Amino acid sequence: MGEGTDIPATRGRLRLAFQLIRALVRHHKRTFFTAVSGAAVFAACTVLSAAVVRLIIDDLINPRFNEGSVETSRVVTVLGVLILVGFVRAAGVVVRRTWAGRTTWRVTETLTTEVIDRLTEQPAPWHRSQSTGDLITRAGVDAEAATAVLGPLPFASGVVVLVGLSSTWLVVTDLPLGLAAVAVFPLLIALNIGYQRRVDHFYNTAQDELGKLSAAVHESFDGVAVVKSFGAESRETERLAVIARRLREARLGAVRLRSTFEALLDGIPTVVNILLLVGGTYRVRAGEMTVGELASFIYLFTLLVFPLRLIGFTLSEVPHSLAGWNRIRDLLDQPVAPDPALTRLVSDDDRVVLSGVRYSHDGERDVLLGVDAVIEGGRTVAVVGATGAGKTTLLHILAGLIAADSGSVSLPPGGARIVFQEPFLLAGSVYDNITLGAEVPPDAVDVALAVAEAQFVHDLPSGLATELGERGVGLSGGQRQRIALARALVRRPAVLLLDDTTSALDPTTEAKVLANLRVALSHTTVVAVASRPSTIALADDVLYLDEGVVVAHGRHDELMQLVPAYRTLIEAFEHDRAELDAQVDGVTAVQP
Repeated sequence: MGEGTDIPATRGRLRLAFQLIRALVRHHKRTFFTAVSGAAVFAACTVLSAAVVRLIIDDLINPRFNEGSVETSRVVTVLGVLILVGFVRAAGVVVRRTWAGRTTWRVTETLTTEVIDRLTEQPAPWHRSQSTGDLITRAGVDAEAATAVLGPLPFASGVVVLVGLSSTWLVVTDLPLGLAAVAVFPLLIALNIGYQRRVDHFYNTAQDELGKLSAAVHESFDGVAVVKSFGAESRETERLAVIARRLREARLGAVRLRSTFEALLDGIPTVVNILLLVGGTYRVRAGEMTVGELASFIYLFTLLVFPLRLIGFTLSEVPHSLAGWNRIRDLLDQPVAPDPALTRLVSDDDRVVLSGVRYSHDGERDVLLGVDAVIEGGRTVAVVGATGAGKTTLLHILAGLIAADSGSVSLPPGGARIVFQEPFLLAGSVYDNITLGAEVPPDAVDVALAVAEAQFVHDLPSGLATELGERGVGLSGGQRQRIALARALVRRPAVLLLDDTTSALDPTTEAKVLANLRVALSHTTVVAVASRPSTIALADDVLYLDEGVVVAHGRHDELMQLVPAYRTLIEAFEHDRAELDAQVDGVTAVQP
């Protein structure tokens, strides 16, 4: 029963290996088959070199000892053939290695590009459900693992040619010894297949654990400030250590199995070679073969030992490559998720219209319970509500980052741009962070910086060319917010969404920024989540949310008089702000 199940499993693995190789080389067939051709030339010249060895011994060395002399023309001819075969054989090696390397590099580049293209196609909600570290692993480590088999594959294909030609040569040279030598090849093939079958599990486990470790390390380093501030270094170290131990055990299991496999792959041909040498001496003594034939026989079989190792090495790389390939295919085969930005409608005028907008997290926790609102174009609207009222969710729906479960959202032509409360800056220059690769006139950048009150960038060491470092390290929170605001302004959106964007600014700078927005973007609609009373008072209108519905929509002073719950919330904001200012003043007073 066990044997019956092993045969289909082996056939299945061979089929998977063939499918893997075909999928890897489909875009770079020319370079791959050039490498295979070089390997075939090398194989043919290797067998031919054994024939030349036979000529040297039987036609040059033996006559010189037995007859005392050898014709010069014969020496020149045989040595010339030897040199020519050597040069052609070397050329085959150069071609094989060069084009095998090119194939591996190009296929790796193609796979990485396909992964990155698919990642860029997926919308924001899909990325939120993924582990960043795991995605990075698939684009890097997994792509390299998937193509690992391509390096030795052309040589291995040449070895197949070499084994075929050598088997014919050995049998023709001496039938008994040839059959004995050829009999070892099926044994080695069976050894390779058995090894591949047993090592699959270790490689698959190791590749999965490597993805988990990368994700965990990325998460831990990304939150290093939180980890250190709460003294959680030991917890994170233990968490990473557990994953690392599983990865280590999987890799050690593969190494142990591979060590046994390679020992057998070395030992079996060596033992057979000794037996062939002993048997060959009896054949020479009996006059059944010449010394040159025996020497070429042993020489050729000895040359086969290392190439046979390459077949084993190639087969041993197949599980590793399959593990990486399966993880890549798992990503590439996922359909592109629906883009929430495409669910928004384009209105005929400059108004923002929300009709019956509902949204819940995972279909369980309701956040928006039917939002209806009309925001006139060119106005600044403050979205106000208690924590959990759905303010940020509403902005994310307007920005097209998430899709509403039901209802409709209409935006004016020109779309919306959002500036988050926690701005993300790339490890590039100020200019690159503002333009993000878009071609914009230099004066547009200057205007955006002026509106965002971010002229401080001109005082940096290299001005707009100053490298900010990862996440804008070295800048204050307010400075990062203003650069992020300039990034949105430079594109002159029809709707500007601010998710408590000015929270890190002092009231004076915040008032300047909002005043600048009114003047410079008179036709742009600004929708801002706000919790600072001074910010709310500067808005044209207020959209008051409570438990996922719009309770009131009007001017701030009107809502203060007509909506008691709104007035209570604003008073709470003022009280919290006063306490925060008092704490800041107290800390400043005790500083030396």
